[in-house]
Amino acid sequence: MAIPFSRPLALSQGDPAGIGPDITLMAWLRRRELGLPPFFLIGDPDVLALRARQLNVAVSVRETDKASEAAGIFADALPVMTIPAGIEVVAGEPHAATAKGTIASIEKAVSLVFSGEALAVVTNPIAKAVLYEAGFRFPGHTEFLADLAARATGRPVTPVMMLSGPKLRAIPVTIHIPVRDVPQALTGELITETCRIAHEDLKQRFGIEAPRLAVAGLNPHAGEGGAIGTEDEDVIRPAIERLRDEGIDAIGPLPADTMFHDEARARYDVAICMYHDQALIPAKALGFDDSVNVTLGLPFVRTSPDHGTAFGIAGKGLAREHSLVAALKLAAQLGRSAESRR
Repeated sequence: MAIPFSRPLALSQGDPAGIGPDITLMAWLRRRELGLPPFFLIGDPDVLALRARQLNVAVSVRETDKASEAAGIFADALPVMTIPAGIEVVAGEPHAATAKGTIASIEKAVSLVFSGEALAVVTNPIAKAVLYEAGFRFPGHTEFLADLAARATGRPVTPVMMLSGPKLRAIPVTIHIPVRDVPQALTGELITETCRIAHEDLKQRFGIEAPRLAVAGLNPHAGEGGAIGTEDEDVIRPAIERLRDEGIDAIGPLPADTMFHDEARARYDVAICMYHDQALIPAKALGFDDSVNVTLGLPFVRTSPDHGTAFGIAGKGLAREHSLVAALKLAAQLGRSAESRR
C-alpha cells in the first residue's frame, strides 16, 4: 500500500531532447506497481504528448498551475506545470533554444520547495554544453542549486554531491573540473568541510547515528608514504586527523583500488573520494540502475537519476526509468524524514 504524502515532488524537465521525457512517462506508468509518491513535472506538456506517441504509450497529461492539485491528479494523469520548451523539440537533437525553459524549470522546482508547496526537488538530466551555449555560468546542477539556495536564504551554501546506491554511497570532493586541476583544487579545508557535511546529513537525513567515513587517497596506493606523490601525506592525512579530533569517524587516506570490494564496503557508510570519476565509476558499476545522485548541504532535499541525457536513445523506447524511480523514492523518504523532525 502506498504511503500517503502531504505534498508532491517537483520534477524538473531536464533537457527535453534527452531521455527525461521518456523516463518520466515510464515512471508514471508504473506508479501503482511501484507505489511511487506523487510528483508533477515542470515542463512542456506538448513535448510529453509527442514523446508518448513516439514511445507508443498511453499517458494522460493534465496541466495545472498549482502544486497542491498534483497529488489529486496523479492517480489518473501525469500533472504538468507548464513551461514552454521554446522550440519544437526533436528527440535526440538538443538545441540551445530550450535552455531557457530547462533553467526555468529548475528554478521553479526550487521555489516551490521553499514556499512549502513541494516536498522535494527531483531533477531530470541536463546537457551542460547546451546550457553553456545560452550563457549558463555554473559547472552543473549541483552548483546552480547551491546558488539558488543561497539567494533564497541569504546564507552561503556548500553543496556536496553524493551517489547513493544499494551497495555504495560515494562522494567526490572535487566535481566538474579537469583531472589535471584536481591536485591544486584539493585543500585540507575542502576535504574537512565535505566530510563534515556528509557526516551531518547522513545523521540527520539518512538516520545513521554514527556515520563511518572512508577517505580515499589521491595517488596510486595513497601515495605510498610520499613515494608516488605527496598530496596524500601533506593534505589528506592532516584533514582526516582534524576530523577525528572533532569526533568524526573518518579513516584514511586509503588506496582507492582496494576500497570498493564487498569486505571493504562493509566497514564504512560512505566513501569520500578525491575527484569525480574516482567516486562515480565504482558507484555506477555497483548500481547503475539503482543509484541516485543526492545533493547534501542544501536546505532542501534534491535527488536525480545517476545518468545523463542519453540523446542517442531518446524517443526509441530503450531508456530505463529505474534510476529516476529510485530518485523519486529516495526524495520522498528524505523529505518525509525532514517533515518528521519539524
